[in-house]
Amino acid sequence: MRPALRLLPLPLCIAVSLTAFADERPGMWRLCPLDDAVPVFPDAPPPVGTAADRDQHPTDIAGDELSGIYDQVMNYDGNVTLRRGDQFLSADNLTIDAQAGTYAAEGSIRYQDSGMRLVGQRLQGNQEQDTHSIEDVRYQLIDQRGSGGAARAELQGEFGSLYRSSYSTCPPDQRLWELRSRQIDIDMEEGFGTAKGATLHLGKVPVLYVPWFKFPIDDRRKTGLLYPAIGYNSRNGFDWEQPIYLNLAPNYDMTLGPRVMTRRGFLLGSEFRYLTESGRGTLEFEYLPSDDLTNRDREREIREVPIADNRREEDRGMFHFNGRHRFNSTWHARANLNWISDPRYLEDMSSSLADAAPSAIASSAGLYGSGRYWSAGLTADYRVLSDYTLRRERLPYYRAPRAYWIWERPHTPWLVTGAHVDLTRFDHYDSDVRPGGSRLDIKPWISMPLEGAAWYVRPTLAWRYTGYQLDNELAQDLDPATPDTSPSRSLPISSVEAGLFFDRDTTFRGERYLHTLEPRLFYLNVPYRYQDDLPRFDTRNLTFSWGQLFRDNRFAGADRQTDANQLTLALSTRLLRESDGSEKLNLSVGQIRYFDDSRVGLTATSGQIEAGRSSWVAEGAYAINDRWTFNAGYQWDPKERRDELVSLRTRYLIGDYGIANLGYRYRRAPQLEQVDFSFLYPINDAWSVVGRYYYSLHDSQVLEGIAGVQWDSCCMSVRLVGRHYVRNRLGETNDSIQLEIEFKGMGSAGPDLEDRLRRAILGYYRDDLYLVPPSEIGDGGDDGDDFYLDPLP
Repeated sequence: MRPALRLLPLPLCIAVSLTAFADERPGMWRLCPLDDAVPVFPDAPPPVGTAADRDQHPTDIAGDELSGIYDQVMNYDGNVTLRRGDQFLSADNLTIDAQAGTYAAEGSIRYQDSGMRLVGQRLQGNQEQDTHSIEDVRYQLIDQRGSGGAARAELQGEFGSLYRSSYSTCPPDQRLWELRSRQIDIDMEEGFGTAKGATLHLGKVPVLYVPWFKFPIDDRRKTGLLYPAIGYNSRNGFDWEQPIYLNLAPNYDMTLGPRVMTRRGFLLGSEFRYLTESGRGTLEFEYLPSDDLTNRDREREIREVPIADNRREEDRGMFHFNGRHRFNSTWHARANLNWISDPRYLEDMSSSLADAAPSAIASSAGLYGSGRYWSAGLTADYRVLSDYTLRRERLPYYRAPRAYWIWERPHTPWLVTGAHVDLTRFDHYDSDVRPGGSRLDIKPWISMPLEGAAWYVRPTLAWRYTGYQLDNELAQDLDPATPDTSPSRSLPISSVEAGLFFDRDTTFRGERYLHTLEPRLFYLNVPYRYQDDLPRFDTRNLTFSWGQLFRDNRFAGADRQTDANQLTLALSTRLLRESDGSEKLNLSVGQIRYFDDSRVGLTATSGQIEAGRSSWVAEGAYAINDRWTFNAGYQWDPKERRDELVSLRTRYLIGDYGIANLGYRYRRAPQLEQVDFSFLYPINDAWSVVGRYYYSLHDSQVLEGIAGVQWDSCCMSVRLVGRHYVRNRLGETNDSIQLEIEFKGMGSAGPDLEDRLRRAILGYYRDDLYLVPPSEIGDGGDDGDDFYLDPLP
């Protein structure tokens, strides 16, 4: 009887194939009832093993009556059951003709394994010819949502067919959508299925007909068509992209993406992936020849974009490569290479502010190594302008090459030594306007950390040398009277950091907490060195924040080293709930006291600090309850007696999956004042409204406005969203109304609104609550490698 069981996975093949490209998301099936198209069989034993090891289990057949002749014709009548591993088969009667090699099972056929359940009316076949068929099939998947049926299923060897089949993830009594096919031919040896006359029904109404398509039925990668992306907007017109997957080899493949935009032209995209024992990589390319948008908007663009080099090209494209290769346990190489044909490419190919916000696209490649006490690298980077409102001269210097070595080794528990060496060559896109040079930065240091159970003291002494070899033009620009092509700077840096830890048990609102008090001191001493004759390749001011209270340099980059005679005083306190370790309260406050003027600035006239006190820096977080949290940051300048920064953010969880966020941020210099309100409010289990109001008080402009409604069911979702958003740094805006219909377990039609809402509403899914709120408009982080707008010389 084992060959007969080969027929039974046929209904599963179509269900698996239709869900092959549908990603599950959090809470996707939360509204699904427990009713199944094929109910659980109460007399079926628990599955033993998996489909992979069925041949290792014996086959047991039982029934109320057994008649016939052994090895000839045998009849099982009444409550016939067959068990093998995870498989269970039940029928009213079963006849086996051993000499002819035929079998037939009739009446209330039920089958179950670890992945599915099905029922049918008649099962028959010929084991010698390896032909099998089952009539009037209904099936229910177990490991994933999905059910359906077929009028008849036939199998001959590795080839089979399903006639008048159906599939849906909806409950059996509420088929909001269903995919029906006149015939599906399946080749299990090659792992392909071919559907003929497939129709997608919404309720009883057919909405999409596909006369023929081919699809995979297992996890093997195969050449073929993927799901198309279909859309429409005023800029592109009707937009159809048809991905074509090419399975070139076991370790590399390619996806071609021909795309037709009726108002733009034909775009060819491709993605090539490879995987080796020592590395992997992805290469993407897009090419749009003779973009109609370029010619259609040429006169308008000449008026709006005065920088001729930043206008659209006729032939447009994009290139991206990301790869990694490991040579051994110590050394590996990484590359992230990007190119676009013109600075307007991202804006024209994306409607997302998050995607279009960067002013430049960075490329980098390097060789990296690490050991027990050291790390090193040989790298290069480059940037391509992606904001048509800026001149290319404002791009920062690129580093080609850069070599660095970092070493740190503890010799004893109270003695640690280290060094940082960096050698970099700086060049610029326009070397005539921005001549470059080379820089060597060396910083050896020694530290003596002393620690106890409730205290620590960490004195550190370092020496920093920075020397340059400048192009003649740059030396002339820095000091026309006495140009020096080899300026340098060297100075000692000493610091002491110390802290204490106090804790006690306390009770707050009837609950027990661990209350901590953590005072902290940081003293920094760096003598003054004249540095106005040094170039500024990659150095800028760091945003003043809590982390800045404990750094030995207030600049990012090696071109400026602050002089300092200062002491940081800081205090933190926390409330930790003893029952689960969660943090109820976290408060921190700190300030720097400058005993002398800090005379080093980015330029001779900016960035210096007078003796006195810095702004107070305070940060706090408070969990009002398990649903309501509050976070705040505050900086106050005691000299000017004014706010420097105010940041407020509160979050409230509504029901099981709703949320409301309210944030406010003010910064005095560079001036910024924004308010951000976003929410997902569930009206009931099926309906919810979403929205965002992201407004710049300083510019009196809505940065992004979203208003929408969502409808959700067990097997289908609909999102209708109106959006108003800023699309470039000039403040130009776009408006759009977008509709997405999702057929759960199969795919979706329309733009990816789910991803856009997930970006705009922090906590759109509860799994995202741990993420840091995105800063969609700002000036980047404090990392010296981040892109920043370099002032023109």
